Order: sequence, then C-alpha cells, then structure tokens
Amino acid sequence: MSGGGSGGPSGVMRTRREKLEALRARGVEPFAYSCEVTARAAPSVAMFEEAEAAGSLVEGRGSAEHWAGRLVAFRSHGRSAFADLEDHTGRVQIYFKRNVVGDEAFGLLDLLDRGDWIGVEGRLFRTRAGQVTVRADSFRLLAKSLRPLPLGKVEIDAGTGKARTYSGFADREGRYRQRYADLAVNSGVREVFRLRARVVSAARRFLDDLGFLEVETPVLQPQYGGASARPFVTHHNALDRQLYLRIADELYLKRLIVGGMDRVYEVSKDFRNEGIDRFHNPEFTMLEFYQAFADYEDMMELVEQLFVTLAEAANGAPGCDYQGTRIDFARPFARLRFVDALGEALGADPLALPVDELRERARALGADDLEGAGRGKLLDKLFGELVQPDLVQPTFVLDHPRELSPLAKARRSAPELAERFELFVAGQEMANAFSELNDPIAQRARLEDQAELRAAGDEEAQVVDEDYIRALEYGLPPTGGVGVGIDRVVMVLADQASIRDVILFPTLREA
Repeated sequence: MSGGGSGGPSGVMRTRREKLEALRARGVEPFAYSCEVTARAAPSVAMFEEAEAAGSLVEGRGSAEHWAGRLVAFRSHGRSAFADLEDHTGRVQIYFKRNVVGDEAFGLLDLLDRGDWIGVEGRLFRTRAGQVTVRADSFRLLAKSLRPLPLGKVEIDAGTGKARTYSGFADREGRYRQRYADLAVNSGVREVFRLRARVVSAARRFLDDLGFLEVETPVLQPQYGGASARPFVTHHNALDRQLYLRIADELYLKRLIVGGMDRVYEVSKDFRNEGIDRFHNPEFTMLEFYQAFADYEDMMELVEQLFVTLAEAANGAPGCDYQGTRIDFARPFARLRFVDALGEALGADPLALPVDELRERARALGADDLEGAGRGKLLDKLFGELVQPDLVQPTFVLDHPRELSPLAKARRSAPELAERFELFVAGQEMANAFSELNDPIAQRARLEDQAELRAAGDEEAQVVDEDYIRALEYGLPPTGGVGVGIDRVVMVLADQASIRDVILFPTLREA
C-alpha cells in the first residue's frame, strides 16, 4: 500500500486509477455489492478489554468477526503489515501476515491506498506493544478511493493510547463545500451531527410525552407569513401561480388549533431570503409548538424544561461550554423586560422617543436595513445592538412593544406592550413565544398596519393573510406558541462558532 503517488493531485489520481485497473486485471472487483459486518471498531475493543479484565478471555478462541471501514493508516514490515481501520465508532488496528492471508491476498496490499474501504475477517488479540488488534484471516476490497482524502497526520497519545488526527483539510470554506470529505477525515465533525440528532430526538420525545402531536404543514405556500422576513419566491408551472417557501410554520399550526388539535408541533425547514453570516443561513431548522388554553407564562415554563432536557441529551448535564464561557441552564432562567433594558441602555423611555430619533440612533450604531422601518423594527434593531450581546446566560426578555409583535396578544396590564418573550443564550435569540392573538378583528388591524409598513418600504413587514383571518373567525381558543431555532441551539450545545458548522450542507456564496 502506498500514499498514492507523485506529481500533484492529478498524478495521485492517475496512480490510483492505474491501481484500479491492476486490481481488475487480477480478477478483483474494486466496488463490492455488500459486506457482512458483525463487529464495530470501538465496541469490539472495549468488549475485549472487559473480558481481559474479568479473566474470561482466551485469545484465538471463538468465532471470527467481520469488520468494515476505511483504511486510514498503513505500516509495512516485509512479510507482515499493520493498518488502521476506521468506522463510525472509531478505529481498530489490523494485522496482516503473509502466511495467514496468503501470498496472493498479501500482494494486493500494494494496490490499496489510504481512504479505501475494506472488509476484514479475523479475531482480536493484544500485540507485544500492548495494542488491541484484529489478526486478519482474510480481507476484501469494498470500494476503491480514486481521490485521496486529506487525512492529515495521526498521533497516538502515549498516556491514553487514543489517536488524535491533525486534519489535512484546513480550508474551512472547502470543508463546507465538500462536507463528505470533511466528515470522512474529521471525527469531531461527525460527533457534532450525532449531538444534533440527539437534540432533535430529545425535543420530539419531550413534546410527545406531554401529549403534543407532530404534524406537517406546507413548505410551498400561496401566502407566506408568521414572521417578519423576506421570502423566496417560485412559480408553479401547472397551476401558473406564484408560490413562496415558508418563512415560519406559525399560521398553519394555529389553523390546526382552530380545528381542535389542541397540542401540535413541527420540526421543519424554513427559508428566509436574508443575509448569510455566522448566525444566519437562508435554510434553517425550526421547532414550533402550540398549546391550547395556555399563555406565554405557561410556555416559559415549558421552554425552561425543554432547554434543560436538550442540554442533558447533548452533553449529559444541564450546561455546556460555549466559546470559553460556561453556560448554565439551571432553572429558573433570568427574566428581563424589553422596555426597561432598552430604556436603561438608551438613557430614555424608548416608547416616548420620536421615530426619527430612534432611526438616527440605530443608524449611528451601524444598524442596516432601516428603509421604511417603523417604531417596532427600530426598537428591535436598537435592542439587538445595545442589549442583546450581553445576554450570555439563559435570559427571558419579556413584554416587547406591541408594534414589534403583530401576532401576539396585548399585555393585560399594559396594552402598549405584547405578551411575548424571547429566550437569549450566548447573545443570540434561541426561542420566541407569544400569548397568541386570537381576536380576528384585532388581528386584521395589526396585519393591515404591517401592510402600511410594507408600502412604506419595509420588505420584511408581514402581509394580510385572508385565509388565516377566516380561520380565526371560526374561533381560536387561548393559545400559547413557541418557536425554537434548532441550529442555534445546537451551536451552543456543541460549542460551534458558526451556524455553518451545525448544518451538514450550508448555503454558500458561489465559489
């Protein structure tokens, strides 16, 4: 087995193709149909060590096992050779001996390369150097790697015996574009997405156990709504009509509450035609859930429970380290009133300041996208610049200005505010929730106000959805609703600095 050849990438690939043809010339098919697998790398090593510690191990006895994985390292010693095989659980060392596998099979090792997939039949033993190893009785090629993976350098920790990989794939942008290669050479990246899967599964179990019903609502919608954002627009040829990719699930989920489905949730892909940065991707994952006969105080209780559950599912504890800071999800979370916090930062009552002054203050802070912005959006921009970055530990921000929350009920004791909260962690919004506005007359008035903002140039203002108002006219019971940004939650729980590190195939600018 060799590293691949010389003469640059094209030379390496040419050499690997030559090996491919040489294998076929010897009657070896380089791309198998299937392979029996009865053992995995890390679990089999662990079981061997447990049996060894218990004194119940007799080396060389018992049935042979079958492993399969990538060859990630190779060391030749004349009539014997060692290789490292990696599967989704970890690595195990393979020992090939000429007089065991046979001259013909041993000779095929020269035609293999790092990155090739192989299957190995054999038994575990411990080498003189002390490493648990598979003594190969036979092996077969499963898939030839024609393009060399950027496997980098592997070092074995002398104390723990664990392998540490220094990836040869250092270009972060390239890793996003070739996620398949990134996953193949970076076990830490694979673990991020295993953690993500645990988080999503835990969220589903949490809601299922509370009697919520998982549902699916349309991705292609005749009218978008439920959030303040610009949509992606498409055209349906057969219907000859314009459709939109959803920006939120909210309005459809509340239609289901009208229909008598009193607890519903959806884990969905949503799409917003907005900028790309380390906290925003145009395609993202939301968890939204709605409960009849509840208000935003009830939903705060649920969100606290949910986030503790997700943290424990991710890391086994109600906390995590994020970019050098310990995040503690112990209940109760801190609470902060939107107007009070922003007023302290501005040195004035934000509800009393003229819109022109709010716009100037926002512009002075570098806020963008202010065209046609009304009071609500300007207050949100100012909050994002002046208050949000300091909300590191889990904090509920309560009672936003009503203009900023057109789908939320007015606060009972202060009608100029809305019964709404956002949960912030590590300076970013993680969840957003309302006591849902269920008065169809008031809802129409709020959406018409939004339409006026759109006419004035605010492209993110919401639109009037006549069918949704019709649904409200049939009667929406008191309802609490929550939206949770799964990608950002995973960023924090997996200690990843960019949203692109927790999305398998993020949207990227053209190369």
